[in-house]
Amino acid sequence: MAKIGKRIKAARKSISDKDYVTVEEAVALIKTGANAKFDETVEIAMNLGVDPRHADQMVRGLVTLPNGTGKSLRVAVFARGAKADEAKEAGADIVGAEDLMETIQGGTIEFDRCIATPDMMPIVGRLGKILGPRNLMPNPKVGTVTMDVKEAVEAAKGGEVQFRVEKAGIVHAGIGKASFEEAKLAQNVRAFVDAVSKAKPSGSKGTYMKKIALSSTMGPGVSVSIDSATGN
Repeated sequence: MAKIGKRIKAARKSISDKDYVTVEEAVALIKTGANAKFDETVEIAMNLGVDPRHADQMVRGLVTLPNGTGKSLRVAVFARGAKADEAKEAGADIVGAEDLMETIQGGTIEFDRCIATPDMMPIVGRLGKILGPRNLMPNPKVGTVTMDVKEAVEAAKGGEVQFRVEKAGIVHAGIGKASFEEAKLAQNVRAFVDAVSKAKPSGSKGTYMKKIALSSTMGPGVSVSIDSATGN
């Protein structure tokens, strides 16, 4: 069994009697416990009352966090001609067509977001088994299959976060850095929760949001009051 270090023990002890606190209290606790030698990411995890094995209970979407994520995403774009030039001018890190497909098929995936123009989808479709499990497959429902390449690239670079429910009904994402001001992290938390709330699928029955927790990369989790996160 892995040995738990003194830092982790101290962090866990500091929140041991804290449960279902307000967003502001949770953020303060997370920041206090985030004392690694790097700027830890603050992460949110939401347990939803859905079964994503059913199409009418799938939860996915995107949200532009008001204060960004603190992370610089590497963006790849499948496009040709003028749209390829537009992508490069907007700040895309990788732009290509068949050449990019071959690079990905060869096992090199050096990007965090993949965008494609509609005419590129026959090519991108061949990469479904590679990009799909990594949640990198372009999808019109979340704005990554689009002719407005400039807006899509700028949104990705500006703090846009995609989310998709996993098999166990969990949605998770990074919503900022521990170095962010508490108020800015709290704003990001509520923006993310609001987006997931609005993405409630038609097939969801009973309680939709079951639990919300915040944590830092190397720190323990803190349960957050759903009412506080949703503003109810």
